[in-house]
Amino acid sequence: MELITAEHASEEKLNDFLQHNQNLEREQLLAKGYVVEFAGKIEGCFVMDDVADRVYWLKQLFVTKQAASSLPVLLEAILALAREKQAQQVFVHSHQPMVDVLLESLQFHPQKDNEFVQSSPNNEGYWWMYHVS
Repeated sequence: MELITAEHASEEKLNDFLQHNQNLEREQLLAKGYVVEFAGKIEGCFVMDDVADRVYWLKQLFVTKQAASSLPVLLEAILALAREKQAQQVFVHSHQPMVDVLLESLQFHPQKDNEFVQSSPNNEGYWWMYHVS
């Protein structure tokens, strides 16, 4: 598994990935995102959006069905990236019960709301926060 800033990813691979996953926001991904390559093919992506001093919002986290079993490893890599960025907190909004279980196992803490994000991605799901050490 390799994390690559989206702006430095192969344009051909990125276009192929986005063509097959059209619900992803290309501009946001290119501005602040990363792609995840497995065996030379892009199988996932995420955006680390800085919403306050040393506070990040992990959004647009996506992996293909083929790479879904790698989600725990990917989340660990994302937290390592947050440490490199000297983040204090990482927020994520989850709307999938299995992701909630995974976040809890990685010591994310449920939040009633999120003071850094003005509009919630949708009304369903939960906010989680991770204290980066």
